[in-house]
Amino acid sequence: MFGLTFEKLLLIGVIAVLLVGPDRLPRYAAQLAQLVRNLRGMADGAKSRMREEMGPEFDEVDWKKLDPRQYDPRRIIREALLDDAPATPAAPVPRKPVSSSGPLTYTPKAPPKAGADASPPPASQSSSVEPAAAQPAPFDAEAT
Repeated sequence: MFGLTFEKLLLIGVIAVLLVGPDRLPRYAAQLAQLVRNLRGMADGAKSRMREEMGPEFDEVDWKKLDPRQYDPRRIIREALLDDAPATPAAPVPRKPVSSSGPLTYTPKAPPKAGADASPPPASQSSSVEPAAAQPAPFDAEAT
């Protein structure tokens, strides 16, 4: 309990007796006992309230699993690294191969020709960036 040994507790008690004095010591000891009783009463009240609110599931809970002292980060990491069942990788998303011969250009579909006055698309439509609809969006199976 807090790294206190019996010798340290005895030394603290002797110092308390010397500082408090023999006439006030019984009163302070009674106050300490009352404080401990109040804390136990609050803990029991919280336990009974949890039992009322949770119902029969309260007794089924393994409270030792919820003890925060068991969560040693080193042990958790070691168990995760030594896990025998590796996760199966997701199927890769098919991508269109990119040629390294030059910059990519986007050529829109030609509008239907309505006669001889059909004009070529404006220069603003020819860009070096492919539209988002032409390629599937990147997908990371591990992130979802």
